[in-house]
Amino acid sequence: MRRPSPLPPPPESERAAATARNHGGALREPIEGARDDRRAPSTVVGERAPESRHPDPASETAPVLPLVRPADIPDAGRKPAREEAATDAEGTSLRDVWRASRARRRALAAEVKRFTVRQRRRRRVWIGVGAAFLVMVLGTAGAAYSPLFAVERIDVVGTSQLDAATVAEALNAQVGTPLAMVDDSAVKAALVRFPLVESYTLEARPPHDLVVNVVERTPIGALQTPAGFTVVDAAGVALSTTPDAPGGQPLLEISGGTGSAAFHAAGRVMRALPDAVRAQVTGVSASTPDDVTLTLGATGSRVVWGSADRSAEKAIVLDRLMTQSPPDRAKEYDVTSPEAGVVR
Repeated sequence: MRRPSPLPPPPESERAAATARNHGGALREPIEGARDDRRAPSTVVGERAPESRHPDPASETAPVLPLVRPADIPDAGRKPAREEAATDAEGTSLRDVWRASRARRRALAAEVKRFTVRQRRRRRVWIGVGAAFLVMVLGTAGAAYSPLFAVERIDVVGTSQLDAATVAEALNAQVGTPLAMVDDSAVKAALVRFPLVESYTLEARPPHDLVVNVVERTPIGALQTPAGFTVVDAAGVALSTTPDAPGGQPLLEISGGTGSAAFHAAGRVMRALPDAVRAQVTGVSASTPDDVTLTLGATGSRVVWGSADRSAEKAIVLDRLMTQSPPDRAKEYDVTSPEAGVVR
C-alpha cells in the first residue's frame, strides 16, 4: 500500500503536464491500460465489476514542481546577482589583502626586533657614550671660557737677575681674563721690555693661577763703548749699560764687535764653561774665531782655548787642570787639544 503524499494534490493541468514531460503522453496510456487489463479480474457477464481497493497512483503522486533559483527572480531594487557577487568578492579580497599585509609587517617587525636586540643594545650604549662625551666637552669648554676660571694671580719663576714682582706687575692686564683666553701677544709685548728675558712659557693652573716661566739671558761680559760699559749676552743683545765696569762681568776685547765671528766664538766658549770656572774669568779676548783666550782672577793666569770646537770637552779638561794646579801656581793652561792639556 502506498503512503499518501502529505502535499495537496496539484491541479489537473499541472499533473498532466508533469506526466507528459517525464514519461511522454503516448507511452503512458498504453502501459496504464495494459496494467489495468492484467489486474482486472474475470467477471461474469452482466455483473458489476467491483471497485478497486487501490486508488489511481497518478492521483496520489506529488506534483513535480520546477526549481527556480532566487537569483533568477527579477527584483527592480537589487543589482544583478553577478555584479553583486563581483562587488562582494572585490571588497572582501581588498580587506583580506590589507589585513594580511599588516599582519605580515607586524610579524616582520617583531622578527627584526628579536634578532637585533644585541645590535640595538650596542647602539644605545654607543649613543650614550657619545652623548656623555659631548656633554663633557661642552661643559669643560663652557667652564674654561667662563669667569669661573679667570686669572686672579700671576706667578713669575726662573728669574735671578730680574725682579719677579716687576715682571708680574707688567702682566696685570691679564688678571680677570679666563685662563683659556690669555692673550699671548699681549704677554709678549709686556715682556719684550725686559732685555734679560730670553724666552718664556705660560702655564695655566686652574682655577685661577697663571705661571710665567722665564729663561733669562746669560751675560758673557761687558763691552766698552762710548756710552760706557754694555753688558751683552752670547747673541750680542745689550742687557744693560753703565758708566763704570760692572762687577762680576769679564771685560770683552773682541775684534769686529758683536756681529763678528770672533764674538760668536767667544760667546760659545763662555756658555760652555762650568759656573765655578766662569766666576773666575775676568777677561776674554779674540781677534779671530780660532784664538779665544781667557784671563783668570787677580793672578792674571791665561787659558789658551783656541777655537770654539769641542768646547764641552775643553771645559772638562780645564776644570781638571785647575783642580790639580790652581791659578796661583800656574801661569797658563793650554786646552787647544783636549787630549793633551798643558799647564805652564
